[in-house]
Amino acid sequence: MSFGPSEDPREPTVERYSEADVPTEYGVLRLIVYREKANGAEHVAIVKGDLRGKPGVHVRVHSECLTGEVLHSLKCDCREQLDRALRRIAEEDTGIVCYLRQEGRGIGLGNKIRAYALQQEGYDTVDANRALGFEDDLRSYHVAAFMLRDLGVESVKVMTNNPAKLEALRADGVQVSSRVEHFAGSHTHNRGYLETKRLRMGHLYELDPNFVVLAASDAE
Repeated sequence: MSFGPSEDPREPTVERYSEADVPTEYGVLRLIVYREKANGAEHVAIVKGDLRGKPGVHVRVHSECLTGEVLHSLKCDCREQLDRALRRIAEEDTGIVCYLRQEGRGIGLGNKIRAYALQQEGYDTVDANRALGFEDDLRSYHVAAFMLRDLGVESVKVMTNNPAKLEALRADGVQVSSRVEHFAGSHTHNRGYLETKRLRMGHLYELDPNFVVLAASDAE
C-alpha cells in the first residue's frame, strides 16, 4: 500500500514494503517495513495484536539509536525506553512501536559521533548540535503518521516524555488521546543528558536533586 503527497508538501511518499511475524522475547510481533520512495529510507512498525479501528492504542514513536540499542552505550536512555515500550505492548497484548531510522535527533550517525566528541569537551547535547550547525532536533514524524493511518488506528496513547512529539503527531493528523509517562530512570552516565532534555527541551519528568554526577574521568 502506498500514499501519495498530501496537502502538506513536506510529507514524504511512503509505501508499505514488506511484513512478517517474528518471535521475540516479547512474544510474536508483526514487523511491517515502510519505505520512503524519495530516498529509500526504511522504517518499521512493530505491531502487537489487531489494531484496526481501535481507540486508545498504546504507541511509542521511537527514533533509532545505534550506540544505545546495539552497543549499549550508557550516555542515553534510548535502549531502556525501547525495551519498556515493547514490554508494555506485550503486556497490553496490543500496541505499536513506530521505529524510525533518524539517528541522533535526525543528524545521522556520523554527526552524532561528532557531537559526542564535543560533549567530551563540555558541551551539552543541544549546544553540541548547534556548534555543528544543526537545529536542536531535526526529526520528523510524518512516516509514523503514515504508519498509524495505514494500520487503521483510531486514536493513540503515546508513550513519551516529550510534549513536542505530541504536537508534531497531532499536526500530522494523528488523534492523540493521551500521553503515557515513559521515564526509564537515570544513572551517573546519562544524568547530564536527561537534565538537558528536561531543562532545555521541555521533557516531562523529575530527577532527584540530590543525585551526584561523577566527573567524566571518574565514570570510566
